[in-house]
Amino acid sequence: MENRAEDVLDRDEPLDDDGGVARAVDPVVAFEIDAAPADPDDDWIAGLHGDGLVRDDAIRRLHELMIRASRYKLARMSEARRLGRARAEEIVQSSADEAVMAILRRLDSFEGRSRFTTWAYKFAILHTATAVRRELWTHAEVDLDAIPHLASPIGDPLAHAEGRALAQALRRGIDECLTPHQRRILLAIVVEGIPIDVVADRLSTTRNTVYKTLHDARKRLREQLQAQGFLPPAAAEEVNR
Repeated sequence: MENRAEDVLDRDEPLDDDGGVARAVDPVVAFEIDAAPADPDDDWIAGLHGDGLVRDDAIRRLHELMIRASRYKLARMSEARRLGRARAEEIVQSSADEAVMAILRRLDSFEGRSRFTTWAYKFAILHTATAVRRELWTHAEVDLDAIPHLASPIGDPLAHAEGRALAQALRRGIDECLTPHQRRILLAIVVEGIPIDVVADRLSTTRNTVYKTLHDARKRLREQLQAQGFLPPAAAEEVNR
């Protein structure tokens, strides 16, 4: 139960409407995908900012890289095996397309803190992960108004007394400190494990809006638990950094 309480407060999943650039690409992924020789960053930027055939060629090469990154991500998602080969390839192609468009929109935000290809790969990786999650939840019954409450703790009463007290305070906080909308979002994502993008689709809103609601709900809960002595002041201050 202690782990569940920590999940409610700590398991963030930041997503960005322009391609998820808030999440850094796994260094191992970057190393393995980026192992082949790559063009200098200046060549990429110049080509994508260029005109005519020069730009067309740069976009073609970028799309090939996005397909490579998307297939890499797909191969490492165990749940993607349920998609079937044909649907998986459709997701690879569409994710690569979306990644290229997102990169072109945000090209001027590239600051050179990493290789251009490393920066670009994360767009394909996140678009692929999002597409897979959305596909697997497409036909699932998701009733956001019927999400169960946070489960009661299980185990030895003496061994888990402190955890039970925290869990009870957390449940009270969810009931008393959160708005109905915040409670609905937090329980759906953290307790039921429904992906943020699926919740956003069902509510006809954006992932960033859902994430902001989740962030605000966690902040309220942290402040409540800190006021009751379950968390040290530093834990609450960390939220506001």
